[in-house]
Amino acid sequence: MKKKKDGISRLLEFTGKYRNLLGLSRVLSGISAVFILMPFICVYFASKELINTFMGNALNTQKLLQWGLCAFASEFIGLAIYFVALLCSHIVAFHTEKNLKMAALTHLVKMPLGYFEKKPSGKLRKIIDENSAQTESYIAHQMPDLVGAQVTIIVAVILMVLFDWKLGIPLLVLVFLGFGIQMTFMGKDTLTFMKTYQDKLEDMNHEAVEYVRGISVVKVFGQSVHSFKKFREAIEAYKKYAFAYTMSCKKGMVGFNTVVNASFVILVPAALLVGATSEDLREFIENFLFYVIFTPATAVMLNKIMYMSDYKFRAQEAMERIDVILQNEPQMVKDYGWKPINHDVEFKNVSFAYEGAEEMAVSNVSFRAKEGTMTAIVGHSGSGKSTIASLIPRFYDVKDGSIEIGGIDVKDLSQEELINQVSFVFQNPKLFKESLFDNIKAGKTTATREEILEAAHLAQCDDIIAKLPDGIDTIVGQKGVYLSGGEVQRIAIARALLKDAPILVLDEATAYADPENEHQIGIALKNLMKGKTIIMIAHRLSTIKNAEQIIVMKQGKLVERGNHNDLVMKQGDYYKLWTEYNQSIQWNIGKEVAEC
Repeated sequence: MKKKKDGISRLLEFTGKYRNLLGLSRVLSGISAVFILMPFICVYFASKELINTFMGNALNTQKLLQWGLCAFASEFIGLAIYFVALLCSHIVAFHTEKNLKMAALTHLVKMPLGYFEKKPSGKLRKIIDENSAQTESYIAHQMPDLVGAQVTIIVAVILMVLFDWKLGIPLLVLVFLGFGIQMTFMGKDTLTFMKTYQDKLEDMNHEAVEYVRGISVVKVFGQSVHSFKKFREAIEAYKKYAFAYTMSCKKGMVGFNTVVNASFVILVPAALLVGATSEDLREFIENFLFYVIFTPATAVMLNKIMYMSDYKFRAQEAMERIDVILQNEPQMVKDYGWKPINHDVEFKNVSFAYEGAEEMAVSNVSFRAKEGTMTAIVGHSGSGKSTIASLIPRFYDVKDGSIEIGGIDVKDLSQEELINQVSFVFQNPKLFKESLFDNIKAGKTTATREEILEAAHLAQCDDIIAKLPDGIDTIVGQKGVYLSGGEVQRIAIARALLKDAPILVLDEATAYADPENEHQIGIALKNLMKGKTIIMIAHRLSTIKNAEQIIVMKQGKLVERGNHNDLVMKQGDYYKLWTEYNQSIQWNIGKEVAEC
């Protein structure tokens, strides 16, 4: 079995047809490094001419000019080649970043909708945007620069031995010692740190966002200290870990910087020893001058390699985080071209458990919701009501059993056909940061303006549109234009009205509405539900008294089924729920009267 690539090898898979261009970029960077080193050599030879002058010879200005021009030309050529190298690497980097984003977004489209409940859009955006940008920086700059730095070190080693090996060997020992210390920063421990570091940073950012978003509620209920606790704990965890890692690197970094900057500490004593035994003092001075000029460049390159290694680890970690998205199993979609013969919804021995859960959310559930009727699902919190609703449009796929629409398993319907069959109105719907017109049009992209206005009218949105500065063309979420929860719900119902799907799943659409909005949402829902197969998750039992079928759930199992009157007469679980519901209403009414 072929081993799956990871790290930088995995990243390079996304360079696509531009991968050869990246190779060219690295070669050009290596060549440019040689040219950029040439001015050091030119300065050395120019210095020799000046030494000749001090020794009593006439100053050869022509040679000085030649070496100066040579230094300028080689520097210019080196920078020009480096520019082309970066141009090539940036082209590759931009395309790689695009490919990573497209791969992640394309994969997300194939994921079940339930996946996005665990992975909110903000977190996914951060993973995709920030990590793909991290890889772009590494490919565009660090990959070609690393080759240039490596070539510089190789050339430096050759020149150190070539000019005077007696002076060069001590310096080479420092170079290899510096590399040795660098290796201590490049093991698995560093990669593990980088992963944990990013996790702690994400946790801290998440808590910061949650704290800021909820600060108004926090202050209203006087919970400032308590709510800040999680945020503070996240900051402390990040601080503690980062500080611990920094301290663990202290000795290594001190050692590395000491070695890298100790060239003159070694060079001067070595020069005194070699100079004392040298037969040609002039030649020795010239060679010593070369090492004085050239050695700092080597130290700079060693530092550069170390920091580029850090960028490499960051790129590896970025790729792994994007791979977490890409390695999630996509939802299998079949397209046999089948269409349901009717709009019945039938559960056949359906069982389902959420990922990581030990117990089934629903277990062996069977029922049929007939076309054009209302089926209400009731039960205490955690009984499996919302899970049943989410399984119909394939937010998740069942583990056992099947769900059929018109006699066809939902897994055998094309994605487009399933979407056309089912509309879903959530408790807490979301609006895009676009105009109300575009938000409603999302239900049917081919709808005319007249159809959209009619849907808004039927959804009782006329008062919302009337109060906005640009009416239905007002962009929500900008310039202080925001809607209440009940108003957002009505816009969502308008969207569903426009879509006009034959099957409608309602997850208690009035749960969070105030009395005024609840009344208008009720009228909108009546318009929406006409002639449709309705499956309603009900918390307020008064809204489902006329349902043709009521399903009672308890701990993931279907325990009762029938209409309201039959279930009340049985005096079972539904009767208890109905009694509790009426008692809560009477308590509320009594409280209001007492306050009056």
